[in-house]
Amino acid sequence: MLSRIAAPMVQQSDLPFRTLVQRYGASLVYTQMLKPDALLNDQDYLEFHLRDLTMNPASPERPVVVQLCGNDPETIVRAGRKIQSYCDGIDLNLGCPQQVAFDGHFGAYLLGQKDWPLVEQIVSAMSESFTVPVAAKLRICQAAPKTPDLAQRLEACGVSWLTLHARTVSPRKRRHGAADLSQVKKLKDNLSVPVVSNGNVRVWNDLEENLKATGADGLMVAETLLGNPCLFANMVPDPVDISLEYLGICREYPGTATLSMITTHVRHFIDFQCHRRPWYRKFRPALSACKTLDDVDRLLRVKVERWRGRAPRLVDDEDEDHSDGEKDAELVEDFGSLFFDPE
Repeated sequence: MLSRIAAPMVQQSDLPFRTLVQRYGASLVYTQMLKPDALLNDQDYLEFHLRDLTMNPASPERPVVVQLCGNDPETIVRAGRKIQSYCDGIDLNLGCPQQVAFDGHFGAYLLGQKDWPLVEQIVSAMSESFTVPVAAKLRICQAAPKTPDLAQRLEACGVSWLTLHARTVSPRKRRHGAADLSQVKKLKDNLSVPVVSNGNVRVWNDLEENLKATGADGLMVAETLLGNPCLFANMVPDPVDISLEYLGICREYPGTATLSMITTHVRHFIDFQCHRRPWYRKFRPALSACKTLDDVDRLLRVKVERWRGRAPRLVDDEDEDHSDGEKDAELVEDFGSLFFDPE
């Protein structure tokens, strides 16, 4: 289960995206980091994330881990109990480098040695309270040799596995320098629980090289999957094909991704292969102007295909439930204007 993992990514680990990467080889997926206070006190927030977890329920074929953040053991436990029935594990975020984590004193800002007793208290409370396995994702401690010490403490507190993003915290530069994979190997050499390596994966060959260098039990990939969600299948999809496939999953699970999440995913898919194309400067504002899922669909089928020098695509038969004859007529009309678009 731990071999190929899609990382927790803010506003980008939605159900449709998780479903997409699982179609293409991800053996485990994480939700984005969830806020315990919001799960407990914001009904809309709770309902949105429960919908995200229940419309395509976790199963042995589709395992999902929920990531929580925070610095209060009781709050984290109360929030985790609300969602533990809908996931296969709960992870404590000890790696977030963003300003919000600094301000709230959570994530990577709990890695200082003065906070280790608090972290141990949190992890112990989680492992004793939840019915699903508990994990933690951390970065390298500022004194790097301390990282295995903290990891061993977390192992003693009951974590089932640990993920190391092998960089130190840097709020302004989240990926400052290459990940130090030797730190992952040190964890692997000093722990009995499985260790997951996170960092330095850009292409398929990096997966094997990372595992050879670290001896890790699994690999977690973040932003590279945003551009190529088929990385774990060792393929690079056509950017429009994969965008339309993602939109199809969004329609299958309505209300689990906001339009902002959807357009950001589509932008990543197109950007990954086409950001140097002359027409890309027109694509960004055109995508931002989309107000509905159908707008995004039509932009991809017509304008992006035209900009790529291809014929616009008619709506597939399987998509007829969200289109009508007028839409098809518009696409045919656009096909006729293939070489006459003033843009």
